Amino acid sequence: MTVPNELHYTADHEWVALDGEIATVGITAFAGEALGDVVYVELPAVGTAITTGDACGEIESTKSVSDLFAPVDGEVVELNDAVVADPGLLNTDPYQAGWLLRIKVTGPTKLLDAAAYEALTGGE
Repeated sequence: MTVPNELHYTADHEWVALDGEIATVGITAFAGEALGDVVYVELPAVGTAITTGDACGEIESTKSVSDLFAPVDGEVVELNDAVVADPGLLNTDPYQAGWLLRIKVTGPTKLLDAAAYEALTGGE
């Protein structure tokens, strides 16, 4: 499984693409594979303040329901309506079309680089 080098990661298997003060967030291919077929996504409303580590949404698959954890402090500024309409994008294209939300970052970030994330997942 490829772990894109240009992204940052969390121990909760989320990826973060930073562009200035905007963070685009999704789940990794590792998470998508562990979840199985994703059938439902619940995301926080635009304008919601979120805190690193707090649950801010849910991802439901045919196997289980998992919380989506905030990878950074900030305010939700955009949601990916396409992934809400077609949750399977988290399985088929997690790093592009399967992004979940965009957050205006308001605090420091503590994220993993690709090498640290690969070490965490055993190189998968």
